[in-house]
Amino acid sequence: MNRKQLLDRISVDPKVCFGKPCIRGTRIWVSLIVDNIADGMSEADILSAYPQLKTEDIRAALAFAAEMTRERVMPIRIKRAGA
Repeated sequence: MNRKQLLDRISVDPKVCFGKPCIRGTRIWVSLIVDNIADGMSEADILSAYPQLKTEDIRAALAFAAEMTRERVMPIRIKRAGA
């Protein structure tokens, strides 16, 4: 599955979940999937917790997150040595 096909699995609809990006046909936020991965949850655990998801949906959430990081700048505090 190519990147465009993955991104087509993401839906943004102001009438669903306040317009937050979701996996198409669900109310599962992309951010929920990415947060779970960041917290160390395995793909198998996510699929078990959300049986309506498929492996491609997890990949789609990551592809969407990657696209968003290309579009936005978020300031990150850098701790300087000795500070």
